[in-house]
Amino acid sequence: MRLVQVMVPAGKRETVLSVLDDEGIDYVLSDETSGREYTAVVSFPLPTEAVEPVLAELREAGLERDAYTVVLNAETVVSKRFEELEERYAEDEEGNGDRIAREELDARATEMSPRLGAFVTMTVISTVVATAGLLLDSAAVVVGSMVIAPLIGPAMAASVGTVLDDDELFVRGVKLQVFGGVLAVTSAAAFAALLRYGRVVPFGVEEVFSIAEVRERLAPDVLSLPIALGSGVAGALSLASGVSSALVGVMIAAALVPPTAVVGIGIAWGRPGTVAGAALLVVVNFAAINFAAIATLWYKGYRPESFWRLDETRTTTLRRVGVLGVAILLSTAVLAGVTVASYQSAQFETAAHEEADALLDGDARVLDVAVTYGGFPFRQPTAVTVTVGHQPGTTPPRIGNALATRLTDDVEAPLGVGERATVDVSVRYVPVEESRTGADPA
Repeated sequence: MRLVQVMVPAGKRETVLSVLDDEGIDYVLSDETSGREYTAVVSFPLPTEAVEPVLAELREAGLERDAYTVVLNAETVVSKRFEELEERYAEDEEGNGDRIAREELDARATEMSPRLGAFVTMTVISTVVATAGLLLDSAAVVVGSMVIAPLIGPAMAASVGTVLDDDELFVRGVKLQVFGGVLAVTSAAAFAALLRYGRVVPFGVEEVFSIAEVRERLAPDVLSLPIALGSGVAGALSLASGVSSALVGVMIAAALVPPTAVVGIGIAWGRPGTVAGAALLVVVNFAAINFAAIATLWYKGYRPESFWRLDETRTTTLRRVGVLGVAILLSTAVLAGVTVASYQSAQFETAAHEEADALLDGDARVLDVAVTYGGFPFRQPTAVTVTVGHQPGTTPPRIGNALATRLTDDVEAPLGVGERATVDVSVRYVPVEESRTGADPA
């Protein structure tokens, strides 16, 4: 519930009070004695969903837009008339459902859009922490970086600015998102380079990209898209309902901070092409979050205050949603290709293990199969290293050439288009001594 305070201009007292009386709203009227153009202050409690309709009625009755109006949170209102007011707006659908007023939404989005100094500091800190967590292979540290990332505010500011026709708020949100993305990548690259060349972490190129937390973000699949879309919807709903957005901010940061840090790591280790998948994931997530937030706020019924601006705002909203939608569709096509390629990669690794097993006899057996892939988004196996264990003193069968021939036949062209690639096969033979223990016969 809300407590609304309105400064009543000269000549508007009776008009304002008649609207409140007609609505059955309890109010308190105080004289304004400061000598300014206001003659009174009227305070009245309202259900959250009634704030926007009542303020609209007051403006239609002649209360100017620049009249001094304050909307506060109210913990408890003990009043029979207030209970009746709540029931009427809930049952007659005269209010806004469960959403806050347009004015509150604008104020909250502006408040969530941080000042530049704080935004820069928190972005750098969260990215540095995420980079450290990725290199430590620590999911807990990566999650901690998401908690302090200030990313929900700019996304919600751009979305609210779009649906409410607030160009200043929209531009600020877009600028902060672009600047934040560049700043995050730069911070991650600088910190990772400091760790690498300062010999703080002893990782080579292959080792750093084999870390589980880093590797899982190198080739994102199409399932990454619902995460970003869900984050955008959740952010818009939490903003529109007036509840805390802290946990939703963590969800949005989860879609943006780790892949951004992976891009910085790839730059620091001189392999920007390797992290192309992570870079694509960042772009897709930014677009999907904004797309979902704008669509959700428009669906919830938020529109510009001026009726004459409605058509223009609708056109602007549709244009921005269309641009984001096209970007998402194009990116999704690439993510779908990555998903198919990942499925084919899993099949190939299984086939490599089975083919090697089929070529072995006696006590020799496959201990490990390591596959190296190249290309993006359609990863293709370029090299296979098979580790074969055998009994000491025995000579295992040489399977390298035969395995290379079989595996080349198993390689599929990307999405069935193009020529098959040649796979380099290496076989390592390791003597393995197995001991068997058993009880002596009685």
